Amino acid sequence: MRQFNKLVAIEPVSLTKWGVDEINKMAKEVIRYNDIPSDDDEIVSRIGDADAVLLSYTSQLTANAMKRCPNIKYVGMCCSLYSPESANVDIRYAEQTGITVTGIRDYGDEGVVEYVVSELVRLMHGFGEEPWEGRPREIGGLKVGVVGLGKSGGMIADAMRFFGAEVSYFARSEKSWASEKGYRFMPLNDLLEWGDVLFCCLNRNTVLLGEEQFRRLGNHKVLFNTGLSPAWEEIPMRKWLSDDNRCYCDTLGALGSEELLQHPNVRCVCVSTGRTIQSFDRLSQKVTDNIRNFLMS
Repeated sequence: MRQFNKLVAIEPVSLTKWGVDEINKMAKEVIRYNDIPSDDDEIVSRIGDADAVLLSYTSQLTANAMKRCPNIKYVGMCCSLYSPESANVDIRYAEQTGITVTGIRDYGDEGVVEYVVSELVRLMHGFGEEPWEGRPREIGGLKVGVVGLGKSGGMIADAMRFFGAEVSYFARSEKSWASEKGYRFMPLNDLLEWGDVLFCCLNRNTVLLGEEQFRRLGNHKVLFNTGLSPAWEEIPMRKWLSDDNRCYCDTLGALGSEELLQHPNVRCVCVSTGRTIQSFDRLSQKVTDNIRNFLMS
């Protein structure tokens, strides 16, 4: 298997010791930075003459930066890659200039599912606060809507069904496998009106909830956002929160506004719940597999 001449991780990447050891075998020189670069100039300085770059989700690798680092042949995203539009690497520029970009997915979903189940159980049973419906109740019988039925959305749907909830969903298209499980496809606005609890499981920078959608969602509803960015426009979201509603996010990025952390109807743990011991194992395996496949091609 060939090697890179120089591989640079321009920011912290969540590899296990085993993953780091594997990376060290794949390049003649490996440089790893443990802080986040401030701008393109610092990114360019860190990359230098490297032919391979690793980064996580906290930095942007722009076309401008890549133009100034002509030796780059490979960019490994140690984070989710779902589409060019949602990526923190300029995929279009990379494609035009022959730079291979790989990303990973489906490595932190289990922790996210455990988070939403935990928070929903606490709310419904009233652990630490008044029960949502006045008396403790189970998840069974709740009308649960899932917006975005990818891997994490599908796992949340399965978890809710396990506890006896009625599950419907909205996605870009109907899923035959979802129908086989008894999950009903609904237009977005209909789903919002129907559901008691809504889970938004969307790609980064995908916004589907505006003024009309929050009007349809109505009052005494529970909204979870498990994406990396807000699934809503902020002004109608704030108006909706002023009624008897509740919003849950694990990270500030998903919530979108630090000011909302103080809102009485917002619950944000400010922790990436997908970042578990097991997720780092899965991430390391997928990242090293991507690099190995590139070097063997």
